[in-house]
Amino acid sequence: MDYCGILKNLHSALATFAVHTGTEDRQTNAPPARPQEALLDELLEAIGAVRSFLAAKEFQLKDIIDKSGFNRNAAIVSAKEIINENDETRKRFEIMAREVFRKFKACLNVTGIINYRRPHDAINIVYKSLQEDREQADISQIIRELHEIVGESITVSDTGDGEDVRLYDISSIDFERLRQEFAISPQKNTQVQNLKSAIEKRLALMLAQNPRRTNFQQHYEKLIAEYNWEKDRLTIEKTFEALLHFVADLNEEQGRAVREGLDEATLAVFDLFNREDLSPEDIKHIKTVAVDLYARLQVEIDRISDWQAKEGTRDQVKQFIFDFLYSDETGLPSSYSMNEVTQKSDLVFGHFLNQSQHRLVLPTI
Repeated sequence: MDYCGILKNLHSALATFAVHTGTEDRQTNAPPARPQEALLDELLEAIGAVRSFLAAKEFQLKDIIDKSGFNRNAAIVSAKEIINENDETRKRFEIMAREVFRKFKACLNVTGIINYRRPHDAINIVYKSLQEDREQADISQIIRELHEIVGESITVSDTGDGEDVRLYDISSIDFERLRQEFAISPQKNTQVQNLKSAIEKRLALMLAQNPRRTNFQQHYEKLIAEYNWEKDRLTIEKTFEALLHFVADLNEEQGRAVREGLDEATLAVFDLFNREDLSPEDIKHIKTVAVDLYARLQVEIDRISDWQAKEGTRDQVKQFIFDFLYSDETGLPSSYSMNEVTQKSDLVFGHFLNQSQHRLVLPTI
């Protein structure tokens, strides 16, 4: 029984597509799939686009295909340096590479595909190396690549399993020496891109941890916009140095919690309360409020299972925050108006809601 008319529609579709050649003659038995030659031609075109992209920058894909060992590794490094010229060139290569992978996959069962495997694999190894750079980007490693020893800027940490972990204190690094090292580096573009990736991961986590750090995001975006706007050797070197100073600013920001006598979690709440015109007494007061509210709110949230999942429990937490901040005993200083208390209450609620949804932990970089 065909209650839905499926069989009728199936017959109609087969009549339309299974034997249709693109002309009015619908009686031929031409297959609906494109011929193998067409698929291979499309794959060849996609590979050719990558070849042309690299050749325009005076690099030949065959250097990766034909060479082996150290020479092949050097060719891969050279290709990455060209691709990393700026954000736009990297995106273009990645889009073209994914198109090659997609078309290669469509040809897996096509006779003659083996003739295209080597250029496909060469493109793939460069693409994967770029992704690994992004995933493993580490500020200390980038500096270590520029020079193996930075004197007193290196501290050694014992992991407990007998292995020493060498960490770089950005604040102690000789930026002038580092600038000179970078000036003679043959991989400027790649090192800038790797440093950008490391900073972006770190900055994203720091912003999720404390929403008042948006000024760092704005500063970073301005640096990158200037970098992408005009590219020459001096611009690259200037950007690399600016990014390292930006990392130093991030380190300074991460140390602010200790200087304020708080931890990262309560510092975020303190920043939501803070105003430029507060007296020293009021600043001390709101620090106490931040610590107490965070502790009490953690107890309240732990008491309510999945509090963020239902509107009723969300409203309960929101009201708890407002009552705490409005109370004469636990709340904000008298210099805060009713509207300000309401505003700060909403900000704290939004922050805790965001934290509960993401539960991000800031790694040491």
